[in-house]
Amino acid sequence: QVQLVESGGGLVQPGGSLRLSCAASGFTFSAYSMRWYRQAPGKEREWVAVISDASGWANYADSLKGRFTISRDNAKNTVYLQMNSLKPEDTAVYFCHVNLRNTNYWGQGTQVTVSS
Repeated sequence: QVQLVESGGGLVQPGGSLRLSCAASGFTFSAYSMRWYRQAPGKEREWVAVISDASGWANYADSLKGRFTISRDNAKNTVYLQMNSLKPEDTAVYFCHVNLRNTNYWGQGTQVTVSS
């Protein structure tokens, strides 16, 4: 079965960095685009970034360009989200996502808290 397992979240001070990981299994990882989303308390889930399958083309939410970088290692079936210059408003649960044959799959999420 499809599994997405996020890790790497935690508490970080404003201006700090974190790298999130999402380990995928149960499907041909290299054949699919992967996405990160986030959901802050009391807010709707929002799209953060996408990376394509083989070419590694990436795109980001406008507000995050220049601070966040999505990448993937197809040999490890893992997608990453490098987050720099973190702000308190980046506090959220971050989710990994894949759409397979019109079915959405989500990980359990990893909490990121940006606070002094």
